[in-house]
Amino acid sequence: MQIQRAISLLAALLLGLYAAQAVADDEDKGEKIVKTTCGLCHLTGTAGAPIVGSKPDWAPRIAQGKATLYEHALKGYEGKNGAMPAKGGNATLSDDDVKAAVDYLVKKGS
Repeated sequence: MQIQRAISLLAALLLGLYAAQAVADDEDKGEKIVKTTCGLCHLTGTAGAPIVGSKPDWAPRIAQGKATLYEHALKGYEGKNGAMPAKGGNATLSDDDVKAAVDYLVKKGS
């Protein structure tokens, strides 16, 4: 009985470590995408893009919720202060890639 409990605890620990690594991998993926695609606008504020790490730039966008941010990043958006091309202008990105980039930008802007 104690061996089963120990095995169950070990399995839970390993699953937790795997999940933590998956989150870290997604963050790394998001950072790489931001640096190679999104940064063209988000590092300089081109076309009204909120700058990476700028809390004042990101606060009103984050307040709209991630679903809205995902939609704007995936499908594109044109507002009074600028425009966002669909998938940052890189149609080769998967939806999950774009979402990882959004998650990274939100984390940096929070």
